[in-house]
Amino acid sequence: LNILFVGRMEKRKGLRYLLEAYGRLKWDFPNTRLVVVGPGTPDRDCYRVMSERNLQDVVLVGGVQYEDLPRYYQSSHIFCSPATGQESFGIVLLEAMAAGKPVVASSIEGYSSVLQHGSQGLLVPPKDSATLAEALSFLIRDPGMRLQMGAAGRETVEKYRWDLIAGRVMDYYTSLMETADGVSRQRVL
Repeated sequence: LNILFVGRMEKRKGLRYLLEAYGRLKWDFPNTRLVVVGPGTPDRDCYRVMSERNLQDVVLVGGVQYEDLPRYYQSSHIFCSPATGQESFGIVLLEAMAAGKPVVASSIEGYSSVLQHGSQGLLVPPKDSATLAEALSFLIRDPGMRLQMGAAGRETVEKYRWDLIAGRVMDYYTSLMETADGVSRQRVL
C-alpha cells in the first residue's frame, strides 16, 4: 500500500511529521511504503527520524517533471500532505482528488477550504504525528472508505475546473470594473 507525499523539501511542508507517523504505522502495517516526491533534500530532522526508526520503505524520488506526477498519484492508495501552515491553497490536494485518492492533510486554513473532513479525506491538527498516524491507519484498514473518499474527491474537484474558475474570475473583474466606473462617474457628476 503506497502513501504518497508531494511537495518541496521545506520544513513547512511537514515531511518530518509524516515520517514520524509512518514510523508508528510500520509495526502494524509492514506492507506499506511511503513515496516522497519533490525537489530538494530532506532536512536533518527527516533523516534523523528515518534512522532512529529504521524506516526502510521510504522512497525518496526527488523532483519529477510535472507531466510525470499523475503516474505517482495513480500508483498511490492514500495521499498525505502534513503541512504546518502558510499554504494559501491545496493544489496538491486537488491533484490527488482528481486521481480519485483519499487525502490526509493538516487542518490548516488553505487546506480546510478545499477538503471537508470525513468527505474527501481526513484533516488532522498540524505537527501532530500521533493523530496523523491514526488517520492514516484508519484509511489503511478500510479500503471501502478509501474508495468512498476518493469518489467524493473526484466530484469535488469538478468545481475547480479551469473553465469554471476562469469564468468566475472574469465575472469578478467585470464587477470590479463596473463598480469603479460607477464611482468615477459619480465623482464627475
